[in-house]
Amino acid sequence: MLSQKTRYTIRALQHLADTWRQGPVRLDTIAEAQNIPRKFLTVILSEMVRGGLVNSTRGREGGYELALAPVDIRYGDIIRLTRGSLALVPCASRNAHEHCQNCLPEAECRLRGLMLTLRDEMAAMLDKVTLADPIKVEAPFADSEDG
Repeated sequence: MLSQKTRYTIRALQHLADTWRQGPVRLDTIAEAQNIPRKFLTVILSEMVRGGLVNSTRGREGGYELALAPVDIRYGDIIRLTRGSLALVPCASRNAHEHCQNCLPEAECRLRGLMLTLRDEMAAMLDKVTLADPIKVEAPFADSEDG
């Protein structure tokens, strides 16, 4: 599952991609348009500035804008920057590998094999899709008992 922070970060960066080359966007504008708490957005955008994805300009005409073209920012990079990994379990992470607590030895764990395959497939897809790519918005699923 993506954390709320990661989802907010993606929405904020999508907003900045939509306004690419139109000048800095005020924090309040992003917060209101994307329904992100202002204080949380301040933290998120500061992290994106440190990560090199966003530029910040101070002053009355200031705000935030992407540091790179939307075509150069991949969803996989955004998730790695906010989560540290694409893996659903620590032992399946390629960049932040950790042994899982209370688990079998990794050589015996079939769940790890499944999670490595899933992580690799997800990475391949997320590393292809950029902020410039159109993403189809689908209607919400009907409520069901199986989630």
